[in-house]
Amino acid sequence: MPEFAALVEGYRRFKSGAYVQQKERFDQLANEGQAPPIMVISCCDSRVDPATIFDTVPGQVFALRNVANLVPPFETGGGRHGVSAAIEFGVLGLKVKHIVVLGHAQCGGIKAALEGGDLGMPGRSFVDDWVDIIGEARDRVVEQAPADPQTTLELDAIKVSLDNLRTFPFIAEREQAGELKLHGAYFGIAHGVLHVLNPQTGQFAPA
Repeated sequence: MPEFAALVEGYRRFKSGAYVQQKERFDQLANEGQAPPIMVISCCDSRVDPATIFDTVPGQVFALRNVANLVPPFETGGGRHGVSAAIEFGVLGLKVKHIVVLGHAQCGGIKAALEGGDLGMPGRSFVDDWVDIIGEARDRVVEQAPADPQTTLELDAIKVSLDNLRTFPFIAEREQAGELKLHGAYFGIAHGVLHVLNPQTGQFAPA
């Protein structure tokens, strides 16, 4: 298993290099616990690591990654609510001051929303069920038929997730009180350009 061996070798480089260089910080995090000011909700795509893109240090970001960086609306019904649990912990437990929804180009989850995510599962797939979160946005994009539906839906999905975050009562309350700010961002893999959402215009512009 050379792939896993490469991970272990990477750990050894980290342990003898970056860990030693940041030992004081790791000791502080171990003794005092974490208090990250920022939560980043991003895709699990291997090409879009928020720690790499934002060049963060340990303890700076509370990270949540899932297919297509989606946030479901607030609900308390049945099922497992892993994303909602992480949001609850980040906001109520860690008291983060910022939440960033980070989308990206060439997203497989967004492609699945447009084309279907059948990966061989019998019946309806987990991916299809999950990306239904942006079902209404997808239907609008399909109806409007833009030149680049993939990018259009990638950007719209960020806005949907931001809207869904505001359905959580504890987020809406903190945002209204000025204690929490929500941000949208979009990373272009091929060119390495980060676009940030302007909340006034609803448009994304290079950072």
